[in-house]
Amino acid sequence: METLNQETQAEVAPVEEKMNWGRFLLDVVETVVLAVVLFVGINAVSARVRVDGFSMRPTLEDGEFLLVDKVSYFLGEVKRGDIIVFHFPLNPDEELIKRVIGLPGDQIVVQDSQVFVNGQMLNEPYIAQPPLYNGDWMVADGHLFVLGDNRNNSNDSKDWGMLPAENVVGKAVLIYWPPPMWDVLEHPEVIASQ
Repeated sequence: METLNQETQAEVAPVEEKMNWGRFLLDVVETVVLAVVLFVGINAVSARVRVDGFSMRPTLEDGEFLLVDKVSYFLGEVKRGDIIVFHFPLNPDEELIKRVIGLPGDQIVVQDSQVFVNGQMLNEPYIAQPPLYNGDWMVADGHLFVLGDNRNNSNDSKDWGMLPAENVVGKAVLIYWPPPMWDVLEHPEVIASQ
């Protein structure tokens, strides 16, 4: 009897070992496929961007990492006051972050340290200091007018012109790094639509 049991155990062990390796490989493949699907899915609806520079101070600081919602503008419209990430028109490989001030058809006037949209002065508690420059711009169809919150130290629409709307990557929604700076970004509409 003992001999028969030993032979049976010897035959069962290799089969179990093959099944365990097969199951292990299947688990690894499933995990890798799931990871790839999640990675692609997450990157399809969001982006992660590092703030590089001080043009959005005091709202955003150099070195902070942001989560960007890439879907929001497929479902809704860009609004004045939105903080957006976009491909820089003069170098599409570079991504910048600024605040939307003007929409298509808007007239933007900067005069006497104030910003006016369609004749209405903006209330901008988020800026570092009032602008020390003057200008008058008309926003063309399919374009946006964007400014940094650090108005006097920002390379933005006042310098290089209107932003083509198709350059928008998405809406910045969350500071996720460094941990002490975690915050949901506010997007106050800077002026009522006319």
